[in-house]
Amino acid sequence: ITFRFLGVFVLALPFGKLIKGEKLAAFFYLSSFCVPFFGLLIVLAVYLKIKWLILTTLLLWGASFTFMQIPVAPFILRNSSKQNQTAGIALSYSTWSFAGILSGILIAVLDAINPTVFNEITILLIFSLLGFGGLFFLIKTKFNEKMDPPLEAIPGIKPPTPNWYLIMKGLIPTLIIAVGAGLTIPFISLFFDKVHHLDKGGFSVISSIAAILVAYAAMMVPKIKQFIGYKIAIPTTQSLAVISLVALATTQYYSQYSIALYIAIACYLLRQPLMNMAGPMTTELILNYVGKNNREITSALTAAIWSGSWVISGFMVKIMFGKGFEFVNIFLITSALYAFGVVMYYALIVDYVKREKQGLIDS
Repeated sequence: ITFRFLGVFVLALPFGKLIKGEKLAAFFYLSSFCVPFFGLLIVLAVYLKIKWLILTTLLLWGASFTFMQIPVAPFILRNSSKQNQTAGIALSYSTWSFAGILSGILIAVLDAINPTVFNEITILLIFSLLGFGGLFFLIKTKFNEKMDPPLEAIPGIKPPTPNWYLIMKGLIPTLIIAVGAGLTIPFISLFFDKVHHLDKGGFSVISSIAAILVAYAAMMVPKIKQFIGYKIAIPTTQSLAVISLVALATTQYYSQYSIALYIAIACYLLRQPLMNMAGPMTTELILNYVGKNNREITSALTAAIWSGSWVISGFMVKIMFGKGFEFVNIFLITSALYAFGVVMYYALIVDYVKREKQGLIDS
């Protein structure tokens, strides 16, 4: 897990600088080939037990995600009207959820057919091969990409430099949330396995239901933002997600009772859409807050923050487990970090509204 996100962390910032003022659609082709290709190599490396190849392919696999993750939000903002920006980003988020729905259902079905034949290796090979199908849809898509006029071409005007103060201010809440997420999200399946003894087939079904809820929640984001705005929508959904995570974590205290599993599942199914619902709104908020000149570098730094924090969190969790920490302790630390992040997002929204009234927010 750590090496996967290390690849994103290393590549994110230079890649963010590289794509400034460039066409972005070409990078989607690169990602659509490299992600499934290195996915196949990871599975084969694990099967052959070649450790250096496992680490190398995980590093390159993670780096390949940056070619899709970093350009996509600036691409949407660059190529959509103001009224469609939230919907565009929400659709981008929900795409990943729809993929989770499909993969979760397929895993559960294959596991039910024959868990011996369709073991982890076989399933991952099938999914990696299916991943190449993304290239077909990219080739069928006609991109008419819009470009911001380069200021370098205007006589007497210096190329704009990134506003680092504004960028850092916009990214502080993301940093706090990302550190907390890194302590929890990669280990949710382990929590259900080790604490509640839920096998991969059962967890796949739960993950599929959660993905359906996440997709539905993401599709509702434009309406929610329209009716109640950032100031209420983001803190409310994130606060409810924090409460759900606390309730999920504390099921470990009474895991010996069968009811604990059902409560944990219910909390997980609440937490996933609530936390992910804020994602499209916070992405749009931050990228509009920092302005057009800072979007690509901010998107790159966001990827670096998420990946870097998950790298650090991966080491931290390993140390915590070694020191005898249990899942409940780690998840409660995440809840505290999330709560602090919610407060910081609210402060950012207040400043956003203030800057918008002053005419300092462009889009």
